Amino acid sequence: LQPGSNNLRRSTASLILFTEEDVGQSQQNFRVLVVDDFEMGRQILKAALGELGFNNISEAEDGKIAVDVLNTATAEKAPFSLIFCDWNMPELNGLQVLQIVRADEVYSKTPFVMVTAESDQESIVMALSSGATDYIVKPITHDVLKTKIDRIAAKMAKRSA
Repeated sequence: LQPGSNNLRRSTASLILFTEEDVGQSQQNFRVLVVDDFEMGRQILKAALGELGFNNISEAEDGKIAVDVLNTATAEKAPFSLIFCDWNMPELNGLQVLQIVRADEVYSKTPFVMVTAESDQESIVMALSSGATDYIVKPITHDVLKTKIDRIAAKMAKRSA
């Protein structure tokens, strides 16, 4: 993964992703990375994931650190199954992280769901056209998160069949 130097619109959003190989695995086996420069945002996502049975969760405070963590995970042959990445952060914003991840062979087909306070059509279109699989408007709830993860898992299962 290599950071780019794109000047992209900044917003407040997060990303979720998991790989095709993870479909059908227990959530307990998923490696989750939560990236947000706002500590409370990371804690809220971690708590929601914990309620859904995810217990292998790591954190990064910004996009640059996230790219470093992702590179380390790839080198250790233990890529993350889910990544939540705030869109509006210093160093690299979430859209830049999404583009870097999409360009990486390990994560290129990993589905993304934007989780954001931005509910305007322009933000949704920008996220989806940049490679996001789905979009959730904050505040995120347990039920919405579970529904989106289940829907993506079903899509991935169909793609793998």
